[in-house]
Amino acid sequence: MTPPKQVWPTIRYDDAPAAIRFLVDVCGFEESLVVKGDGERVIEHAQLRWPEGGGVMCGSRATAEGAEFNTERVGVYVVTDDPDAVCVRVKASGAEIVRDIQDEDYGGRGFSVRDAEGNVWTFGSYRGE
Repeated sequence: MTPPKQVWPTIRYDDAPAAIRFLVDVCGFEESLVVKGDGERVIEHAQLRWPEGGGVMCGSRATAEGAEFNTERVGVYVVTDDPDAVCVRVKASGAEIVRDIQDEDYGGRGFSVRDAEGNVWTFGSYRGE
């Protein structure tokens, strides 16, 4: 079955294997494809699906073509029906909570966590307009 059209942010990491472990084991993404490069610490390309739809692509910074590719830190918003449950898992891991779980003025509920390389992941129930 072909998945629906979606937007997939792409992030390059200095330590892609650790980032994948954080996103899968702590946040709840699911590995759908991981292509390893030369050496066990190099990830050419990975696709991580969010169980509720969409996902993120990532890989090792060293394999990116061109120095301009993802040289800055990013913020990603992930829609979930149960941000409280994700927050409990993330807090249990000891990851840095940037903004604790709260109801938002614009609707929905969510929180933000910083990954080990400084990217901010926000998990919330707000689906947009």
